[in-house]
Amino acid sequence: MYSVLKRLLIGSPLSSQRLGEQRLTKRVALAVFGTDAIASTAFATQEILVVLVPAAGMAALDDLVPISLVVIALLVIVTASYRQTLYAYPNGGGSYIVSRENLGTGPSLVAAASLMVDYTLTVSVSIAAGVAAITSAFPAWHLSRVELSLGFLAFLAIGNLRGIRESGQIFFLPTYFFIAGMALLIVVGAVKVLGGDVPVAQSAASAIVPNEMVPLSIFVILRAFANGCTALTGIEAISNGVPAFKPPEARNAAITLILMITCAVIMFMGVTLLAGAYHIVPHNEETVISQLNRAVFGGRGAMYYAIQAGTTLILVLAANTAFSDFPRLASIVAKDRFLPRQFANRGDRLAFSNGIMVLSLLAAILLIAFGGDTHRLIPLYMLGVFVSFTLSQLGMVLKWRREKKWGWRVGAFVNGLGATLTAIVLIVVSVTKFSEGAWIIIVLIPLIVMHFVAINRHYSRVAKQLSLKGLTLSDTKHNTVIVPIGGVHRAVVQALDYARTLSADVRAIYVDVDPVATKEVNDLWATWGRGVRLEILASPFRSVMAPLLEYIEITNDERPDDFITVLLPEFVPARWWHHLLHNQRALLIKGALLFRRNIVVTSVPYHLES
Repeated sequence: MYSVLKRLLIGSPLSSQRLGEQRLTKRVALAVFGTDAIASTAFATQEILVVLVPAAGMAALDDLVPISLVVIALLVIVTASYRQTLYAYPNGGGSYIVSRENLGTGPSLVAAASLMVDYTLTVSVSIAAGVAAITSAFPAWHLSRVELSLGFLAFLAIGNLRGIRESGQIFFLPTYFFIAGMALLIVVGAVKVLGGDVPVAQSAASAIVPNEMVPLSIFVILRAFANGCTALTGIEAISNGVPAFKPPEARNAAITLILMITCAVIMFMGVTLLAGAYHIVPHNEETVISQLNRAVFGGRGAMYYAIQAGTTLILVLAANTAFSDFPRLASIVAKDRFLPRQFANRGDRLAFSNGIMVLSLLAAILLIAFGGDTHRLIPLYMLGVFVSFTLSQLGMVLKWRREKKWGWRVGAFVNGLGATLTAIVLIVVSVTKFSEGAWIIIVLIPLIVMHFVAINRHYSRVAKQLSLKGLTLSDTKHNTVIVPIGGVHRAVVQALDYARTLSADVRAIYVDVDPVATKEVNDLWATWGRGVRLEILASPFRSVMAPLLEYIEITNDERPDDFITVLLPEFVPARWWHHLLHNQRALLIKGALLFRRNIVVTSVPYHLES
């Protein structure tokens, strides 16, 4: 049943030779890797207004455009920096790899931890924002946002488990539908503004107006700027995924990066200018995009619902950027032995299935814990990505200075400027959002790094103990075979036959808890014991496990350097539910002996017919 369901949801396995077929074209890659950066335009303007309007009322709209322009300038500079990273690391140049090569192990682990936190929050924030777009169009669904969020999360997880090529096909149309819808919204809105037909949004009447109109403080402006920097999330996605592009990988990735940022800048600035022109004020019941949509198209008509649907899809699918990059990053870190090795394995569909499932679980926990509320999740957002931005660009500066290739001074300047600006933004975000929840991330990242180090130490200790260096071979060891029995039947006779092939020293052990049953075993043993010695252990307290384990321990002490093999006769029922009708003593024995040195436990199955 499990296998049938898995094939239905995930699809048939793909051979390793088909990995090359999973490469992406630029158009599909924009849908797979670019949705996060593009979708952030749907809530970046809103997050700026959330800070400005309560502080200065409608007058805050005058500061909206300047702050947005600073964010865009930063966006362009960071993009230029990452474009250089694409060509420098055509096999994938995420922050972890760049930091590992140029800054060392410690900074690279900080970068990896920061990115993993950011990817997890990207999934949660994007899905929550997508659900907010739905509840803006259908306010009655507001109470079901957690359930809606988990449903979208399950859809994304299944899509990515099917493989990156199929996930790209799933996300291709929604991405371009959103781009077309936003382009139409911005063009129609701009035409109305130029024609003087600009109705004031209904929310403007409910704007919070401070008692005294005073200039915005530096701290408030910095908080608004920090919120607006959500527009920068997703830039690194393409640098992580360069190997997923069709050849020439670096060139195709660079073109896709420019296309992605061009779309993001135009939409972010367009929404910002229109939000100011239409006097949009954010509130919990309806997003800024929804309000702007209603104002431009004159109510909740067909066009309104089409654009809201496109916004929902792009926001939900923005989480796919994290689904593409988190598993790939986890696989690289796992190959370096800082995460469990299972993360490095590809699943049936050539996707890193373990990373996808872990990311889904962590995102589900966040969505449930924060009630699917975007505004509660945003303060935790961005800190991780700016840590990785800074480390990556600093690593590129050192790479330029070390290699000194043609044009290295210009390259080092661009990356140095990017590192400086992202470091400043990191400080601003940390300070302005500390009390709102950023402290959680500041504490969490070092804890994750400590976890990485602990895993690496474990693997190093295991490798050292398994190493053949200094190993001296001893003479052939003696093997004592112990066969615990609960009676005399076909499964026991079969186990005895197998035991005799392993060693001349075979002992059958029976624990006496019922004198009548013990006598019956003794009587049968003369005929069916196959010449094996039967030892009966007394059990005054009717325990089977205690006398058996004590006997095995005593035998082990007699020959501490030799082997003991415990053979467990087990009959296998024809139906899975038949197991419920029989005791699981064999399982208990396996668990009790698992961590005992030089003791081997194995089962001899006897299959029953239906």
